[in-house]
Amino acid sequence: MKHTLRRALLATLIVAATSASAATDEKLLAAARAVEPAVIESLKEMVAIESGTMDLPGLGRMADYAERRLKALGLQVERRPSSTAKGEILIGRIQGSGRRKLMLIAHLDTIYWPGTLATQPIKLDGNRLYGPGIADDKGGVAVILHSLDILKAAGWQDYAQLTVLFNSDEESQSAGSGETIATIAESHDVVLSYEPTAAKAMFKTEGVLLAAAGTGTVTMTVSGRASHAGAAPEQGRNALIELAHQISQTADIVKGIPGAQLNWTQANAGRVRNQIPDQAMASGDLRLTAADAAQKLEVALKSQAAQRKVPDTETSIVIDIGRPPFAGGERTLALAKRAQAIYAELDGRPLLLIPGTGGGTDAGYASRSGKPSVLESLGLAGWGYHARDEYIEIDSIVPRLYLTTRLLMDLGRD
Repeated sequence: MKHTLRRALLATLIVAATSASAATDEKLLAAARAVEPAVIESLKEMVAIESGTMDLPGLGRMADYAERRLKALGLQVERRPSSTAKGEILIGRIQGSGRRKLMLIAHLDTIYWPGTLATQPIKLDGNRLYGPGIADDKGGVAVILHSLDILKAAGWQDYAQLTVLFNSDEESQSAGSGETIATIAESHDVVLSYEPTAAKAMFKTEGVLLAAAGTGTVTMTVSGRASHAGAAPEQGRNALIELAHQISQTADIVKGIPGAQLNWTQANAGRVRNQIPDQAMASGDLRLTAADAAQKLEVALKSQAAQRKVPDTETSIVIDIGRPPFAGGERTLALAKRAQAIYAELDGRPLLLIPGTGGGTDAGYASRSGKPSVLESLGLAGWGYHARDEYIEIDSIVPRLYLTTRLLMDLGRD
């Protein structure tokens, strides 16, 4: 999930009212403090395993690591290939003695290509631990693993079934795992998702996320006519020129379409320098928060495409929908307020309830059926996702472990 948190927070950040904080669970807090060094060591181990979203060998090593850790916690682990053959889906399950079915999700892949560690090594600098993918989302994986370790040591079994799902293609829009996430989540009562929250160095206070946009891809293809670029350029129909025209005239097309955001991000044309290109293609990043926005955008794009600059060219538009939007609703808000009250047990520590983001998240798949209650961004506080020098804030480890363990115990009692 890639949160566009700066705009979301500056525009619509809210802090929900909290009731007087309950007494701190001192045993859980002490356990969280005791395992903080182990969490840091786990983060270093995972970051050292480069697992870019298209790097199958690296993803395999990361899946081996996660499987070993889940089995050590007593879970039965299934390794299921994704439907697109881009990595595997790990599904760990354990039966308890309670009534509710609880599910925790995070992802093993990052956006970083193999070799990134050579120029962005793991390093500690004050309250920050740096490393490619450390916040997004190996921090989330670490919170799940160590929270369950704390609860196992406490003898907690107050659940009918506890499921942990780690996918390996979240950074590729979960194209091969999204349906699996949706199907398994549908049979659970609660799903907690562990994307990172924004670093306090950026936004002062940690938070949880109530909603996120759906994602998609818009592909624009222009067909023209090839000719010799030097001897007979006038006989050609330049697809690149027409593509540039179409991109320019559609750059702000979503201004009249509520719930849609489109940014053209990739383009290519031509095969050789001395030929007028007969084909050109551009793709755009699409974000959706309204159910009918994609259909309205397609109509608008096709209408605009009829206004050509280069005669005898043809422009086609295709929209592929990826992740569904995550719109938590009242049950998500109730979960978030419960999380807020738990944070307040830590000497009144605040927790922001972030109303929405333009970033996509697998919480969209988890909430698609409308059956489970879903809450997002329970991972560590950090920043620099999808950029250079990604980091987590070490002082978020204990509060996030406390939040997950207390929340799971509360959910089991209800």
